[in-house]
Amino acid sequence: MNEKIVMTADGYDRIDGRNAYQSEIKKLTLGAPVLEENKKMQIAAQIWKEDSDGQLNMDTELPIHQIFDLMIFLSRTLLHFREAYRLPLLYDPENPSVERVGIQGGVMPIAVCTENPNINEDIQAFSQALNDLGEMNGERMRVLTRILEEMEYY
Repeated sequence: MNEKIVMTADGYDRIDGRNAYQSEIKKLTLGAPVLEENKKMQIAAQIWKEDSDGQLNMDTELPIHQIFDLMIFLSRTLLHFREAYRLPLLYDPENPSVERVGIQGGVMPIAVCTENPNINEDIQAFSQALNDLGEMNGERMRVLTRILEEMEYY
């Protein structure tokens, strides 16, 4: 167990999306990094799973800036797919770029992965999966929006 944990979300297995009440992920935490590769970062998030003996072990750790980067990446992707129905293939093969997001003096290019030989089929399945997950994701987006709006006045 990480003695440097500051915040914890126990019982995550009860709300883990379609894995709710069956999830191996039991807890989320925030605190000082545990993994050597993250030691340069001051704060990291950890995902804890229960092993066959009932012990909790850290499964994954991400520095918080990577979580924000994933949120930006996901949010921009969701915005793309909200309007993608207007394009026959759900993207423009001549210009697969979605956006170049400026971060930390550089750019995070977000684009449809045209290197995927099955992109036309996979993007259709991906779009359908986003639609299928709409209610569950929408609830989380509303909660996140409310929290981000609160933070604006911090």
